Amino acid sequence: MPRMANQFNHRITFQSFSETENALGDIVKSWVDVKTAWAMVKTVQGREFIQAAAVQAESTVRFVIRYTTGINSDMRIIYKGRIFEITVPPINDDELNKTLTIIGKEVV
Repeated sequence: MPRMANQFNHRITFQSFSETENALGDIVKSWVDVKTAWAMVKTVQGREFIQAAAVQAESTVRFVIRYTTGINSDMRIIYKGRIFEITVPPINDDELNKTLTIIGKEVV
């Protein structure tokens, strides 16, 4: 079986939404880095649609990473300065605990 190490050549960062209270008692909402991983990145779908009299591009990408815990569909992915929302829960490929497939839709 060929080694997949060379295919995990894209760095991605997982972020989760956080609400904290500052010194003045105000609620501060922000995205916080949770985990960084090497990933294989594959385009799944690209399409254009018209919304509010402007052409919008929508990009769906499949990220494959080495198996890890703590990733869920409430998170988002930062890849090359672009933001992707996780659209379905991460998939444990073949239930082998070796890789996770994560489908993300780019936020524009």
